[in-house]
Amino acid sequence: MSLTTTREGADAQAVQSQLKSAMDAALTLAKKDARPLLMEVRTGRFGLSPRYSRDGKITGWQGNAELLLEGQDFARISETAGKLTTLTVGSASFGLTQMQRQGAQKEAQNQAIALFRQRATEIAKGFDFSAYTLGEVVVNFDDGGPIYRPQMMAARAMTADAAPVPVETGLATVSVTVSGSVQLK
Repeated sequence: MSLTTTREGADAQAVQSQLKSAMDAALTLAKKDARPLLMEVRTGRFGLSPRYSRDGKITGWQGNAELLLEGQDFARISETAGKLTTLTVGSASFGLTQMQRQGAQKEAQNQAIALFRQRATEIAKGFDFSAYTLGEVVVNFDDGGPIYRPQMMAARAMTADAAPVPVETGLATVSVTVSGSVQLK
């Protein structure tokens, strides 16, 4: 889950200081709930940029900061996000852990290879051949990524009562492609 804040002002140092204060307060609270794998806390983007007038002069500064809550304990993450009053939810996404993705890829690979063999056997029989030999074989895996991004429409409306942010997981797609050539015999 990504939590963000934006500050604006005439002085770059003041805007940066406001962002730092907001992040420090959020980090202090979030780190109390952090647990390895369950919820890990890290900072994300932190930036400051000038705003310009129509004639190209700097009229002020705008900055933003991001805090990321990542892990497998959705309840802990959403409850912590609800407690952070200096930041608001920017986005939430779900994905498979590296171990989950590798397990799913292994299973998909086995299914893809079995299907490739089945079709090669059917093709050989269809042409009245008794068998086939493999030529070149290519196995491709997807890289994965976020699988579900719920809209956080009420993120700015959170109150100080620390209500958990509503989140719900979705489904992930893991794909493995096996292609190649066969020599009929």
